[in-house]
Amino acid sequence: MDNFIYYNPTRLIFGRNQVQEHLVNQLRPLGKKVLLVYGGGSIKANGLYNEVLSILSDGDFIVYELPGVEPNPRLTTVYKGVNICKNEKIDVLLAVGGGSVIDCTKAIAAGAKYNGDAWDFITKKAPVQSALPFGTILTLAATGSEMNAGSVITNWETQEKYGWGSPYTYPKFSILDPINTLTVPKNHTVYGIVDMMTHVFEQYFHKQTNTQVQEYMCEAVLKAVIEAGPKLVNNLNDLELRKTILYSGTIALNGMLQMGVRGDWASHNIEHAVSAVYDIPHAGGLAILFPQWMRYHLDKGETKLYNLAVRVWGVNPEGKSNAEVAEEGIKELEKFWSLIGAPNRLADYEIDDSKLEIIADKAMINGEFGNFNKLNKQDVIQILNASL
Repeated sequence: MDNFIYYNPTRLIFGRNQVQEHLVNQLRPLGKKVLLVYGGGSIKANGLYNEVLSILSDGDFIVYELPGVEPNPRLTTVYKGVNICKNEKIDVLLAVGGGSVIDCTKAIAAGAKYNGDAWDFITKKAPVQSALPFGTILTLAATGSEMNAGSVITNWETQEKYGWGSPYTYPKFSILDPINTLTVPKNHTVYGIVDMMTHVFEQYFHKQTNTQVQEYMCEAVLKAVIEAGPKLVNNLNDLELRKTILYSGTIALNGMLQMGVRGDWASHNIEHAVSAVYDIPHAGGLAILFPQWMRYHLDKGETKLYNLAVRVWGVNPEGKSNAEVAEEGIKELEKFWSLIGAPNRLADYEIDDSKLEIIADKAMINGEFGNFNKLNKQDVIQILNASL
């Protein structure tokens, strides 16, 4: 494994009634003026919005609001939040929602302390040098954004979607109460399961050696999700299953699994290009693309895919070549995602081959990519064609 330094400053507060117990004492040292950031209104329907406002009111905080954060958070929404922060001299932000709300909040927090255009640091034209503090109350198990510094923002006007991050954009605290995920509908529960699994896969596929600990940790998280996921999809009100999936999503992308390794992330890059053009659910695109990425790399990733097939999916290797075992493992993954209700073809989103060149060009904006194996434009087009 490579040399590494692990640092994660986010205080994770997990369990029942933790919002009521800890929100005020976590926010108070950070300031009095709070910008509450949330999405399309689900937190109003499930009562969390009123609960949070009541707690903030009792704590004598001054609250401003930014509702309407999109599932693929838009740069225009970031601009709205930045303007509120600057005009009202906001001290601290509070993201109440899923990964999209938290990603948007990270960009607002950084943009509020920047004199230029927030798009500059999202496109890596300028470094983030400071950010307003922010906390999160998570309502959707999926992205892991509640305990990492990463964010993905879409510029819909230019059809660009990029991941970015900074040491300044870790949440100060994140409160995870599984009861706040009970009202997540089936489709978003499925997308969350897919998303966290792909985060594990991206870190699992790397070139470093002597990484048994990292690989076994990845496999353990996958096995926990594979065991709990179908049960949860069939019983959305099971709080214990919600708890398992909620914690799995955080562990999948809080940096623990990538200590000493450099994951691939090519499939995410391709999907960002797809959803920049078509605005499809991020995890839906990953469910379609990732098995095809695996299949495309069968010759280079045979050992990793073999281990996944045998140790995670329980494929019997007797009498089969390593490549046959690996392919069977990919089929088990496809079968699992179909079982829980994830899409398996781009055609499920009415996507045909008419814009594959445009998608590939967007994926290639920074040149060849992928740390496990570099992809060029022709590689991307072949993976996209196999996903149709």
